[in-house]
Amino acid sequence: MMHLHLLGTAAAVSIAIRLVAQLTDRSNQPVAQPSLSWQRRWHQALIAFVVPPLLLLTSAVAVITMGYSTTHPWDGQLSYAISFAFVLAAIAVWTYLSWIAFRTRREMQQHPQALIQTGQGASQRQVMSRILEVSAVFSAQVGLWPSELVVSQGLLTYLDDEHLAAVLAHEAGHGHYRDTFWFFWLGGLRRLTKWLPYSESLWQELLLLREIRADRWAARSVDTLVLAESLMSVMTAPIVAESVCAAFSCAAPRSRLAQRIDALLCEDAPLVSESAGAFRILPWQWMAIAFALTPLLTIPFHY
Repeated sequence: MMHLHLLGTAAAVSIAIRLVAQLTDRSNQPVAQPSLSWQRRWHQALIAFVVPPLLLLTSAVAVITMGYSTTHPWDGQLSYAISFAFVLAAIAVWTYLSWIAFRTRREMQQHPQALIQTGQGASQRQVMSRILEVSAVFSAQVGLWPSELVVSQGLLTYLDDEHLAAVLAHEAGHGHYRDTFWFFWLGGLRRLTKWLPYSESLWQELLLLREIRADRWAARSVDTLVLAESLMSVMTAPIVAESVCAAFSCAAPRSRLAQRIDALLCEDAPLVSESAGAFRILPWQWMAIAFALTPLLTIPFHY
């Protein structure tokens, strides 16, 4: 019964991690130190979101690698079938997302590229982007690695140079952090383990914090008030695939818009001086990921 015990233990631990994470969640509480809070929330949400499905995947791979149990044929066949189905589902999910990414990138490449210029003199900026001939107010990084900036003609018409520069700086933050690439993989985990507790709430939390991180990057080069005004103006929903798109108008619930504004305008948050590594993976996070890989250590002891 070892294989079924391994799968059962992995599932129980995964659910427990999510339940504990929900008990310690502070995403809806006011915070006294915003800059520390956003970082803490990012670390906690990322680990709570990633570790459970990763633990389930490594457990399934371990069972498949160990093969059938000759001592307990019924246990061996059942655990092998469950593991094989789970890994096959994971392959199918990322194959589907890869196809969406390829199709979206190909569609975007059919639109013309243009050099967008904002500002004058020392504040002048030039950014290469693909232009969508649509009236919707929209901007996003599209694709995986590397991603590509896409803006609508409606955005260029709707915003003045100052607010347009703020939006483009935000999108540059998404490009810097490779958000479309990393959220491609996170989006696969979301689809694969939607049945785990709080998967959707953690996903929305990560989307929100991704936007806050890009806002902070933009605040290095543009006025935070202008960035906040741009955020209030640009509220059109994304019009391309979420899995390969990081848009200025975030897909997170609009009830959390106030949190992005607060993060930008709070006087105690050192937005401009914050280091680029503020959201880096910490040592304890590496330990949590290493824990999720421990089922693979059972493979040598099987033989």
